[in-house]
Amino acid sequence: MALGLAVVFGFTLYAVGALPPLERWHTARLHEEFTAFGQADLDFDGYRRLEERLFAELERTIAGWDRATESVKFGRFDKGGPLNRLADGTRYNRSFRLTPARPVGSALLIHGLTDAPYSMKALADTLHARGFEVTVLRLPGHGTLPSMMVRMSTRDWTAAVRMAARDVAARTPPGQPFYIGGYSTGGTLSMLYALDALEDGTLRKPDRVLLMSPAVALTQVARLAEIIDLFSVVPIPVLEKVRWQQVIAEYDPFKFNSFPVNAARQVNRATRSLSRSLASAVESGRIAQLPPVVTWQSAVDASVGATGVVDMLYARLPDARHRLVMFDVNRIAVMNGVQRPEAGALIARLHQMPRRYTLDIVSNARTGDDRVDLERTTPDGTRNTQETGLSWPAGLVSLSHVALPFPPDDPVYGFIPGSGREGIPSIGSWLVRGENGATTIALGSLTRLRSNPFWTLIQADVDALVRADLAVPRR
Repeated sequence: MALGLAVVFGFTLYAVGALPPLERWHTARLHEEFTAFGQADLDFDGYRRLEERLFAELERTIAGWDRATESVKFGRFDKGGPLNRLADGTRYNRSFRLTPARPVGSALLIHGLTDAPYSMKALADTLHARGFEVTVLRLPGHGTLPSMMVRMSTRDWTAAVRMAARDVAARTPPGQPFYIGGYSTGGTLSMLYALDALEDGTLRKPDRVLLMSPAVALTQVARLAEIIDLFSVVPIPVLEKVRWQQVIAEYDPFKFNSFPVNAARQVNRATRSLSRSLASAVESGRIAQLPPVVTWQSAVDASVGATGVVDMLYARLPDARHRLVMFDVNRIAVMNGVQRPEAGALIARLHQMPRRYTLDIVSNARTGDDRVDLERTTPDGTRNTQETGLSWPAGLVSLSHVALPFPPDDPVYGFIPGSGREGIPSIGSWLVRGENGATTIALGSLTRLRSNPFWTLIQADVDALVRADLAVPRR
């Protein structure tokens, strides 16, 4: 008890004294957001109508802000500014659906924490090009103001996912495949739905689960989020800061940079629910009925870690239908001096450990060679190596959590020079040098890779999965 109070008091002192002043988007509240208690009976059309009212409310709120102030000008909430032109407007901050002329299957995709449906656009486009109708859900609390993350809950997310899944399943005729997938926290929610569908006959079981950098197991420190903002309930304006772990300039049109304590609290609860559901499925034997799970994961992941995917999820998956695609660190010799020794430790462990699932490792063809191969290992130990025709771009040490879902030339996050829109360079290609404190953006944040040089491997993988699933007769 005493230790807990000391932690709470210490965090309160940090938040009040060290965090920058809160802006209007940290404290304003919108009232048209979906909640599990208030709108649980909505269907997806009703959800999107509610979204329209929510974003109309957002526009009215932003309209009252002085565009000339430094904190608004050139940022996410400058509606005519360069970031909104780079993003081609804000339509991908809300749910969207891609419908081909003659759908051959359906998919529900779910974005990650602090994120927006835009992070699923490249995967959605890939599935749509193969004839799938693709629905991308905006999770409650996202896409509008960072302040809306302060009150969102895992219960709201789960209710929204089930509502969207009901709609997508109803639009998918018998005999056509139904996929569910997600990125980061969206991956957590996708797996939870797939596991729930094993025991709840009212939920349509997906035919495949697609995961990108899923949040499976967080650190013990993340559990402190349950208590550290205790003093934020005291009605003193300065203590509003206690709700926040990070307060950062909002320069990203599709991802909140500021991070509230509640965001950590809710993703921690989601991962704990996933752990319980996995354990229950294993104990009951239902895990054998789980649809094939394919996961693309960077070996180094500073947001949610990579070991949870290996030790908490794939260690429980029972057969070769399930596949883990792991992107290794760059093992070219010039990187040895700057890489942490533990950066490649997970790959070494994967090579040695027995497994029941199929493992793909995307790595240097040979140590010191920047060319990249894909090595597939089946549960019986059979290995097959494929040349990819790709190479590590100069200067890249590894992929990152935030890079996986985006092509390297993405107009918003592409790292390739020249990426962007309307002459505005993409965020992923920004290179700013100077002294810490000279910019509103932390200089270190600009060196984190924001897009995936190996995106074409994921794209080709999805194409192959769809072709294989469409070739299987279904009742």
